[in-house]
Amino acid sequence: MIIKKLLFLTLSVFCLSMTAFAQPRPAERAPSTSNLPATFEARYEGGTFGRTGRESGHLKFDDANERVVFYRKDNKEMFAIPYESLLSVYPDSKKGATRTGNVASHLPLPGAGLFGLMSKRTRYAILDYDDAELAVRGNASFKFNDKGKLLAFIDALGAKAKMIQRGDAYYRPKTRAVY
Repeated sequence: MIIKKLLFLTLSVFCLSMTAFAQPRPAERAPSTSNLPATFEARYEGGTFGRTGRESGHLKFDDANERVVFYRKDNKEMFAIPYESLLSVYPDSKKGATRTGNVASHLPLPGAGLFGLMSKRTRYAILDYDDAELAVRGNASFKFNDKGKLLAFIDALGAKAKMIQRGDAYYRPKTRAVY
């Protein structure tokens, strides 16, 4: 009988403590645009029309013209994507073997295959957009070295383009035709 009372008392204290300390969490994190860097170093990986090959450079917000611009290393503008043509912006990552691990795994030595397990995570920002001039959709991908800068760039771009946030991604809802 004492065990039942003690068990009931313990369970009731546990249940009440869980409800007493429950706090609502905000659904979205508010992007902070006050301490953003002027440029974000990135490597263009492909996806825009008329641009081939990978190119190192930096991304910059052009708020006066409402667009995001990619500049090459020599500070020449390579291309720009207007905020209003963005459909979605989201982070992506891929995990693969490092170059050293891949080379060492092919050595004719016992156990060299274990070097293939050396892995590296690569982080990308994917920008889906609607190209008004060509009437087609495209997606540009940019490689970032730092996860924090990647998420800061995506948050700032999503806020500047007035997009809706879903997790770490931002999207522009489709407009429905009324019949």
